[in-house]
Amino acid sequence: MTIDLKDTEVKTMSRRMRRKQFLVESARAALGLSLLPLLTQAQGNQKSAEPKNGAPSETLIADFERLISKLMEEAIVPGLSIALIKDAKLFWRRGFGVKDSASKEPVDNDTVFEAASVSKTVFAYAVMKLCEKGVIGLDTPLTKYSPKPFLEGDPRIELITARHVLSHTSGFQNWRSDKEPLKIHFTPGERHMYSGEGYSYLQSVVTHMTGQPIEPYLKANLLVPFGMAASGYAWNDTFEKLMARPHDQKGKPFDNNKPTATHIARYAAAGELRTTPTDYAKFLIEVIDPKTSDAFRLNKESRKEMLRPQVKVADSTSWALGWQIQHTEKRDLIMHGGDNKGFHAFVAASVERKYGFVIMTNGENGTQVINKLILGDAMQRLLVG
Repeated sequence: MTIDLKDTEVKTMSRRMRRKQFLVESARAALGLSLLPLLTQAQGNQKSAEPKNGAPSETLIADFERLISKLMEEAIVPGLSIALIKDAKLFWRRGFGVKDSASKEPVDNDTVFEAASVSKTVFAYAVMKLCEKGVIGLDTPLTKYSPKPFLEGDPRIELITARHVLSHTSGFQNWRSDKEPLKIHFTPGERHMYSGEGYSYLQSVVTHMTGQPIEPYLKANLLVPFGMAASGYAWNDTFEKLMARPHDQKGKPFDNNKPTATHIARYAAAGELRTTPTDYAKFLIEVIDPKTSDAFRLNKESRKEMLRPQVKVADSTSWALGWQIQHTEKRDLIMHGGDNKGFHAFVAASVERKYGFVIMTNGENGTQVINKLILGDAMQRLLVG
């Protein structure tokens, strides 16, 4: 049995994947050129945003703010919100531009964006906690838990586990379509292939095993315990008020996607989280500098396994469980890109050095701004200083 998608959904997800791949590849290159030296060489005992030459942090911040505004204007990106993490604390945050180019309402720290594929990191964490509790097994075939086969006619479905899904080694393509029905392209675990379908499959298993729809489960077991009050999946009055509006390449706004329960049941884990950089930074800090393990937070062993490279993608990159890993000679960087129509996001952090950032935009040209910020040295000076 397979699940059919409307043609419009297929086209949308196809566009998302192409743009997401562009974002990930471009940002990977950028990180390799500039931000990785920052996150791997910075000293953890530095106290403020004051660089070695003695320039005040206010000057650095002012320069960074001017740079962001300039890049947004050049790229025609209406709005951007950013949060910087230093020494495992929220160090600096700010919104730029407008939520809606028509209303001119400004972006602030409470403005909500679509996290797109960055949603996968949150879902992966929740899955790891379920594995820790013994609700599902990380290496147990998902067919043992699923009431209906996700795919019929291929015995390799019996091999796919949560580990395969979270590391993108399930063998499924990103999204099925009329031209490319769902299929397993290789023996699970054999190699890497980015797959939203895998996350959708695992989400269906989680909802079956917990007996709850995905949104209330994730809200009760991760978003609320981590203090992410502005985050969620289903459209609500808060999103109606605070949500940024997506814009095309020319800066023209179009309507927000207001997902139905059916849409959330299909795509939530893979790309439907709505959040703010400040809210997401709370989650990222828990990943890089966790509090004591409890009913919601991972223990040391589970966290270590989540962040351990599982499959090599290129000489300098691997996939862990829910995270892409950029390798350097000294240490690693975790990261993930997100890309829905009209929204682009990127997050990265050093687990060892406790630095990181979250950037979210509401324009189709958001990748241009994100990549130039990563390539430049203004953010480096702020985080290193």
